[in-house]
Amino acid sequence: MTRQRPSWLMPLSVILALVLGLLPLPPELQPLRPYWLALVVAYWVIEDPDRIGLGFAFIVGLVADLAFGSLLGEQALRLVVMAFILQRFRARLRFFPMSQQALAIGGLLLNDRIVVAAIHVALGIPSLLPIAWLAPLLGMLLWAPVFLLLDALRLGHWRRR
Repeated sequence: MTRQRPSWLMPLSVILALVLGLLPLPPELQPLRPYWLALVVAYWVIEDPDRIGLGFAFIVGLVADLAFGSLLGEQALRLVVMAFILQRFRARLRFFPMSQQALAIGGLLLNDRIVVAAIHVALGIPSLLPIAWLAPLLGMLLWAPVFLLLDALRLGHWRRR
């Protein structure tokens, strides 16, 4: 017997990640903003691979490009690269302890920064500030709370019995 996930959870989590990405921060903290959308997409690619994949990552990335006013296709490319790597190693990653999963997600977020840097170099856009390379570390630390919250909501552990 398979448990049905709430149909509202995935769209709501993506919208919340977009809103968290749009919240204003002081200019000195802006480069440290975690890539919330990547954390949410990573969760869904790992936990619902039959329905969530590269197409989902691409569409969410295009929506994020429009919402954030960034180069059209940049976030779509970033999320597709991350989703592809996650799909490739999903079987192993699912059974890692949370600390090792967080390290893997941190590596993926660091890879994301490398992709952003490569895009900026290719297009002649000013490169990232050195402090921006710390954002993957923050995302790595946030992986466990994001994963556990979404998992509890998806599996219905928040309901009273």
